[in-house]
Amino acid sequence: MKTYLLFTYFIISLLVFSCKQATSNKNLTNLSPEQFQTALKNNSVQLIDVRTPKEYDVNHIQNAVNVDFFSDDFSKNINEFDKEQPIFIYCRSGRRSAKSAIEFQKAGFTKIYNLEGGFLNWKSKGF
Repeated sequence: MKTYLLFTYFIISLLVFSCKQATSNKNLTNLSPEQFQTALKNNSVQLIDVRTPKEYDVNHIQNAVNVDFFSDDFSKNINEFDKEQPIFIYCRSGRRSAKSAIEFQKAGFTKIYNLEGGFLNWKSKGF
């Protein structure tokens, strides 16, 4: 009986791990604020702030374009960017931008960079 339970647990664990891997976003790279800042300095990048316009108006990273994740036309708006060029995204804490990354991947973007911890983390590092 113990062997059967152990085997069942192993199979279930394997399936859960496999499903998790299959749904991961392979085109997404999370960058620390320091790495994000370096990338912004070294390249002319497509920088997208996926927060609401109200959040964006309070403060944002220089040269960022605001594309509200919650807007009805989010998918349409992201298709206006060059899919062949890297896209750098951020939000307040990193959650919306991680969700946005999935939408960018569905739209055909292959180089997606997400600011780890979002704008809050960025500001806490003095940027």
